[in-house]
Amino acid sequence: MLNFLPPLVRGIIASLLFGLNVLFWPMLVFVFSILKFLLPFSPLRRLLDRILPWLAENWISCNSGWMRLTQKTKWDVQGLEGLNYRGWYLVISNHQSWVDIFVMQHLLNRRIPLMKFFLKQELIWVPVMGIAWWALDFPFLRRHGVEYLKKHPEQKGKDFATTRKACEKFAHTPTSVMNFLEGTRFTKARHARQQSPYEHLLRPKAGGMALALDVLGEKFNSLLNITIVYPDGIPTFWKLLCGKVKTVIVRFQAMEVPKQLLHGDYADDKDFRVTFHKWVDQLWQEKDQQIQSLMKEAGTL
Repeated sequence: MLNFLPPLVRGIIASLLFGLNVLFWPMLVFVFSILKFLLPFSPLRRLLDRILPWLAENWISCNSGWMRLTQKTKWDVQGLEGLNYRGWYLVISNHQSWVDIFVMQHLLNRRIPLMKFFLKQELIWVPVMGIAWWALDFPFLRRHGVEYLKKHPEQKGKDFATTRKACEKFAHTPTSVMNFLEGTRFTKARHARQQSPYEHLLRPKAGGMALALDVLGEKFNSLLNITIVYPDGIPTFWKLLCGKVKTVIVRFQAMEVPKQLLHGDYADDKDFRVTFHKWVDQLWQEKDQQIQSLMKEAGTL
């Protein structure tokens, strides 16, 4: 609607609308979460458990609103049919930009339950947003590197214990557990540093996914495998605000997880860990090939 305006003007308008949205809805989420924490009555808590996701969904709808108002993006989307708003989903995707989150939320809002992202522990300190993520029960994870664990062996296994505790919260209410398996955004520098065997992806980290499957297992209706491609180049958030994201290609694939991978000891069972990694590697090889094909079709390769 406002896409006739210069990009800078659109960016300013979108930024203001985004900022107002961030101030309004997270504050409501925080107020209702405090009520849930203070009031010990189970019926009231169950009511608040429905209100909090509803507030978050309205927050996402308002983000979609300013995107429609200021953007003229072409959406090439397949695979949204048959999704269940009352089900449980384990969601995975490639990760290139903060824009990925807005893309997924825009397309999946009220099609599946509110997505709960695995977040780094440090993100809880992000002003306003960190409080909102905490109030909505997003799992915050503290990942310890190999060198740290060598110096502090007593911390071994605590990452998994934290993940398990976070996932157990989702057993009673339909939830979508979202995990960027790459652990961070794709860049050419990271790709080279990892010596990734994939052309368009970083190496996947399967531990969080394995634990989610172990805790919730058969609860998940399916694994929702998402592939996102930006034919005009990976956008920054500012480019999104300015309406410079011309085309977004997204493919959704709902698939079953092999039964033998639903419950396993990823941390201590080496055979299970090897089997799980082979399965994830196959998913990633297929995703890499899909990205290659989609980019060729879009004429960017």
